[in-house]
Amino acid sequence: MKEIPVYLFLGFLDAGKTKFIQETFEDERFDEEGQRTLLLVCEEGEEEYAPARFAVRRYAIETLSQEELTQAKLLALVKKHKPQRVVVEYNGMLTLDKFFEAMPDGWLIAQVMTFFDATSFLSYNQNMRQLVFDKVQYADMVVFNRFRPQDSKEEFHKIVRAVSRRPGIVYEYLGGKAEYDDIVDPLPFDLNADVVEIKDGDYAFFYRDLVEETPKYAGKTVRFKGIVATDGRMRKDTIVVGRHIMTCCEADIQYSGLVCVHGSGLSLKTGDWVTVTARIELEYHPVYGQEGPVLKASALARALPPEQQVATFF
Repeated sequence: MKEIPVYLFLGFLDAGKTKFIQETFEDERFDEEGQRTLLLVCEEGEEEYAPARFAVRRYAIETLSQEELTQAKLLALVKKHKPQRVVVEYNGMLTLDKFFEAMPDGWLIAQVMTFFDATSFLSYNQNMRQLVFDKVQYADMVVFNRFRPQDSKEEFHKIVRAVSRRPGIVYEYLGGKAEYDDIVDPLPFDLNADVVEIKDGDYAFFYRDLVEETPKYAGKTVRFKGIVATDGRMRKDTIVVGRHIMTCCEADIQYSGLVCVHGSGLSLKTGDWVTVTARIELEYHPVYGQEGPVLKASALARALPPEQQVATFF
């Protein structure tokens, strides 16, 4: 099957998805190659499309209910319209896994843009954080429409960056003025220190940065408090030490640990808390099944659990 690029537009009702897609289809540059375009509308908002203004010449619009969002239905639409690209206005109350499960073979996500109404965003984040998280985690760009001078860019920025450092962020004010986010996110620890001290509240940031930019940690010595995980298949001088991290909500709490080789002589079991000081070396380890960060401990001592045992980004 030929590859078909998919452009996903995410967000809740009245967030600005329809308006942006309408403007995109009116742009002649979006039709330079004359590709057959299938527009899938997965929710009904107050604003309707005006095809008479489209610059895209070869297009089809299909509205899908939640029940129709199946692979069989999408395959039928491919057969019917033979699209060369697909644009999706997705239902903000559905999680993306439903769409990913329905995607036919050959459909490839080309771009993900997420739109939020700035006047209601904080309320959505407080009451439906899992849905907000779902719309941000895969985004290439997050756009806050109806942004007001009294709104705090830092607060909105922090919520997005707690989910992902990947997307660009745009604040669009009433009247059309748009500003790109240029807020710098310094790490909450000094990576150039002789011993990088990771505070209890900063483990989630440390672990994510280590996973995303592993090479820059090679040779660094770190100190942090973590919970031990052991396995009878590992050598006696090897444990995993890390923390449980909550990215979105309680349902997504996961243990995120690092292989640690030590010569402390301590008899440790799963669930013990320790403070480890270790040099990070990048090497193959069977626990990872590939090359990864291995802690070579110079000090390992039992510790009391921190006041907040689950690490978070917020």
